[in-house]
Amino acid sequence: MRPGAGDQARPAAGASGSAPSGPGDGAAAPGSADGLVVLAVDDEAPALDEISYLLRGDPRVGTILTAGNAAQALALLTRTDGDLPMPDAVLLDIAMPGWDGVDLARVLSGLARPPVVAFLSAHDNRAVEAYEIGAVDYLLKPVRAARLAEAVTRFCAARDASVRADRRAGDGRRSVDRPDGPDRSAAPAGGRPGPAGGAGPRGDDVMIAVDLAGSTRFVPRSAVCWAEAQGDYARLHVAGGGSHLIRTPLAVLQEEWAPAGFVRVHRGYLVALSRIVELRSVDGGYRILVSGQPAVADLPVSRRHLRTLKQQLLAGRRPGR
Repeated sequence: MRPGAGDQARPAAGASGSAPSGPGDGAAAPGSADGLVVLAVDDEAPALDEISYLLRGDPRVGTILTAGNAAQALALLTRTDGDLPMPDAVLLDIAMPGWDGVDLARVLSGLARPPVVAFLSAHDNRAVEAYEIGAVDYLLKPVRAARLAEAVTRFCAARDASVRADRRAGDGRRSVDRPDGPDRSAAPAGGRPGPAGGAGPRGDDVMIAVDLAGSTRFVPRSAVCWAEAQGDYARLHVAGGGSHLIRTPLAVLQEEWAPAGFVRVHRGYLVALSRIVELRSVDGGYRILVSGQPAVADLPVSRRHLRTLKQQLLAGRRPGR
């Protein structure tokens, strides 16, 4: 039986491949212990069933919960019992009777630990509104498996950032409780200095809006390996492959992204320090190798920017590391 708008909010099967839970089941289906907990909300039973099916095919998803309307979803998200895991992310249909998805997302943003939200819709006319209230993605129906996988990637990035932020907050509390303890200010959680003098992964990672095939998507800044100047635009080359053109000059990115560990190496390139794996002299000039994409990028370094680049590389790294 497929979940309809009148069903109670219930767990669906996790990514382990077990059979879907039936209506009224009181426990989440087993899945990966550290997998994402995703709540899918849609008043149309076939659409909800399809999203659940696609989520079950993603090994990063551990537990799937479903709700047929905003009221059921809110009840599930604000419950105090421990029978079901708390969702890390919500896939939320926009057009629903009563409270629509945007209304519910605004309420969720006020929770002590709000889940990350992505919207589902048959139309793109509310995409701007969705992103303005903090959505990480906006998926058009019918949703393809590859497109949903992109949303899950954003869910994972948001969850990991939250975990890092909690860990840093815990380290800070322990430092206050034990003032004579070791100094942790020189490195982020995990003990590995990051680029630019130890700035490690950021829990407040900025999401960059990019236009793609008539829709707007968000890319985490931490996924950018390097940016390339293209007139008054910049092309962002991201981890794993691919690039996105944004309407921002490279000079503006240089100023805004410097605190996040990005350095100008050439009039045409801005690079994430953490992605630089080699600086070498070639034919009287200098070049760098930048990791993160399927093929390592080989970029030029201008003499004007060479000294600053060397200083920042040395500030964040020590011999033998």
